Amino acid sequence: MKRWYCGTVAALVMTGFLAGCDSIGSYEDPPTPPVSKSLSALKTANDCDEVLELLKKETVDQMEAQLDQSLVWALEMVEFGCMRYAMDGGGGPVPGSSSYNGGEGGAKEYSETNTQVEGVDEADFIKNDGSFIYMVADGRFQVIDAWPAPGTSKIAEFDIQGEPKRMYVHGDRAVIYSALGPIPQPSYDYYGYYGGWGMPYQGGGGDCTYGYDCDFTGDGQILKVTVLDIEDRLQPELLREIEFSGSYLNSRRINDIVHTVVVFPEVSVPGLQYWPEEFQDYWDWCWDMDTFLYSEEQVLAMFDQMKADNAVKIQEASITEFLPGIQDKRYVGDKVYYDEGLLGDCEGFYLSQAGDGGNFLSLVSFEMDEQDAIGVSTVVGRPGAVYASHDGLYIAERHYAYQMDSWYFPESEKIDEATTVHKFSLEKDSIDTEYRASGAVKGRVLNQFSMDEQDGFLRMATTNGRVPSPDVYSTLAIMKESQGEMVVTGMADHIAPTEDIRSARFNGDVGFIVTFKKTDPLFVIDLSDPYHPQIKGELKIPGYSTYMHILDDTHLLAIGYEADDQGSFAWFTGIQLQIFDVSVMEDPKLIHKEVIGTRGSTSDAATDHLAFNYFRARELLAVPIVICEGGSGGGSYGTSMTFTGLLVYKATAANGFELQGGIPHAPPSDDTNACGNWWTQSNSHVKRSVFMSDDQEDWVYSVAMDKIQVSNLKNLDQPVASVHLVDK
Repeated sequence: MKRWYCGTVAALVMTGFLAGCDSIGSYEDPPTPPVSKSLSALKTANDCDEVLELLKKETVDQMEAQLDQSLVWALEMVEFGCMRYAMDGGGGPVPGSSSYNGGEGGAKEYSETNTQVEGVDEADFIKNDGSFIYMVADGRFQVIDAWPAPGTSKIAEFDIQGEPKRMYVHGDRAVIYSALGPIPQPSYDYYGYYGGWGMPYQGGGGDCTYGYDCDFTGDGQILKVTVLDIEDRLQPELLREIEFSGSYLNSRRINDIVHTVVVFPEVSVPGLQYWPEEFQDYWDWCWDMDTFLYSEEQVLAMFDQMKADNAVKIQEASITEFLPGIQDKRYVGDKVYYDEGLLGDCEGFYLSQAGDGGNFLSLVSFEMDEQDAIGVSTVVGRPGAVYASHDGLYIAERHYAYQMDSWYFPESEKIDEATTVHKFSLEKDSIDTEYRASGAVKGRVLNQFSMDEQDGFLRMATTNGRVPSPDVYSTLAIMKESQGEMVVTGMADHIAPTEDIRSARFNGDVGFIVTFKKTDPLFVIDLSDPYHPQIKGELKIPGYSTYMHILDDTHLLAIGYEADDQGSFAWFTGIQLQIFDVSVMEDPKLIHKEVIGTRGSTSDAATDHLAFNYFRARELLAVPIVICEGGSGGGSYGTSMTFTGLLVYKATAANGFELQGGIPHAPPSDDTNACGNWWTQSNSHVKRSVFMSDDQEDWVYSVAMDKIQVSNLKNLDQPVASVHLVDK
């Protein structure tokens, strides 16, 4: 009988126990690839029948796993009795729950989206070309004439169906991603019919960027892509509308080619049962009794029968509707061309052999300036974190041993978490993509910054376990494509026992990893030999960095949290900015540090790199912030919000952080609710910022979802223009 997680670790984390280590280790010789090709590699589907057969098998496996979870609850009720089990906080099924949110000239210099890889754009709700700022807000695509800065004003808008969330702008084209509402799901009743407590996970976890306490699943919303012609900024025109039967996972733009990863839901067959009929009436009055009225043998028989009945329903179900679908409308002059059908041919689908879920993941590529062809590659597997270089796109999927019948590692190694990675090739200036290889490494990937590609080698940083478990440690693995498999060529293992990764970054032949329990060890790793990575240096300081930015070849600029050491653990406190000198790998140094506010202070830039804005041309750093002060220590949150808006610093390796001032967006407040922010759930009112400069002046645009404030760098607290983004 399988045992399932009960949330103990999560409970410790949420109560504030941030769980250091004094030893590290690394392999001196290339390790044997820890996973067999037969399990990690994908195979090409022969036809749709093979795809549907796999879908049904995965659906049966998911159903049985969910019933195993419900069986644990039922057997514990047999052992302890209803009332005792309830009083002990037994974590039984919750009724109704599921098993699883035109410019004048233009600026001489301006900031752009903070991307991981130069030249590989990432979608955001704001874009800037030095003359215009483009936003999706209040249900519309909005064009703001932003130069000259004092005359900033909105000049055009275009209604977008659904909820517009992010976009690209390149030349005279805009691509907007919007959510049209939840993907239809079967309904279920109180007792778990039609999905119920054990319903297979369908996504819907909301956007996930940082990745520490969220998963990269897509938002469970129907995805629509709208393409606009914005050659005339005053009058955007509709060119194309593409609607998918799946959800947005992630995307990249390289020149005018947009690559979008779409995740399609797992199969949900109506009528499946996840809780015994015999318990229906009994459930209502069970809580008032000490004794559960059914024996273990009876309960086991009930669940065996449910598995058999459900399996028959799955095999008889028509599930072709769950294949990836697309609707494509193209507007050419006065004509509308419409196509609808499957997204690609089943013979181009790639099937998992590991039994790791029944989601479809499609990499959909199209040219912004063209309205015809779409390139598609589809795999069957789990959604995950997305990283892309100019040549390849990688999807890194988290796996847990207790969820799978087959596992990537021998049981003797006691590895409970793994990350599989699927590689797709990207052809230059082409929509053609191709699935290339898959592989697996132990541990879970934190986010996209835990991955990096150089000279054909993929470097990945992962963590096994989670603080405060004493068995936690991290790994840096290097992989290379070989005959359809991503093969591990080198590994630095057992990094920072008892700590987990809070951030990672790569810069050429050097890798940086920050782990944390109660101090912040910054590890510097020499990657020049991809077969023998070596940890060269380590620096221990209070707090931890959640994002590291490459300031230059010898310095890192980081944001994160200060920490208050409590002996066996540490509380997170105020927002922390740091500059590290990493010119000597064996001896990294913290050379500058700035702490802002106390516990409860928050910045979107701490957990979303798109909100972090370092304008290299002027050495300026903009940080969206809510500053909280007060509190009595010992894990207490601040008692008053003293500033909410945008702070601007001069940030240099020579002089550190020199505050230039701030653009306020709301008055100070004693409302303690404004200071109850958890460290992984950043929630600053200001979300983004833009710098624009000419030879005489530097201008700062502070961007919230309701308005943009424009200020001169010399007088930040006195905006010269405001643009309202929401209709009053």
